[in-house]
Amino acid sequence: MAKLYFHYSTMNAGKSTVLLQAAHNYRERGMEPYLLTAQFDNRAGEGKIASRIGIDTTADTFGEHDNLFLKIEAQTKAVDLACVFIDEAQFLSKDQVWQLARAVDDLHVPVMCYGLRVDFRGELFPGSATLLALADEMREIRTICHCGKRATMVVRQDKNKNVLTGGEQVQIGGNETYVSLCRRHWRIAVGDKT
Repeated sequence: MAKLYFHYSTMNAGKSTVLLQAAHNYRERGMEPYLLTAQFDNRAGEGKIASRIGIDTTADTFGEHDNLFLKIEAQTKAVDLACVFIDEAQFLSKDQVWQLARAVDDLHVPVMCYGLRVDFRGELFPGSATLLALADEMREIRTICHCGKRATMVVRQDKNKNVLTGGEQVQIGGNETYVSLCRRHWRIAVGDKT
């Protein structure tokens, strides 16, 4: 039975690594996965999903106005599609998450989304909020804070390692920009010591 999955975490927990391994497992068994990633996140190159540990693969991309149901439907007509993998799922719009749910329900193809749950301000991304509402199954991919506790939050830093508490929700970056922390250390970092 096809389901909509949401695998979420903070930065640097290994979401892309887990996605790439799962897609490899499908291919190794002769099954065809369809991989999608956010068009504007081109840190690894246009249409690339890459892991910090050095593995990557090519993928189709989605933009903010793309209809993902139609993209997936076209793929199902071209190949015997076994599964859809979405990297950077936090960048999906609410409508696109509903389109993924429709693909699961009407095209009977599993969709596995990997993304951040919250931004550097501790707020849900619109795509993540909708996935939390619609996903059939959710799984946290865990990483740790510098204190050893589970990291559930992330801070954004400038080039001098100063913590930023304002700015646009989306700013593409990696280890040079974001640090994963437990809630307590996030509160301390952003100046909320109450």
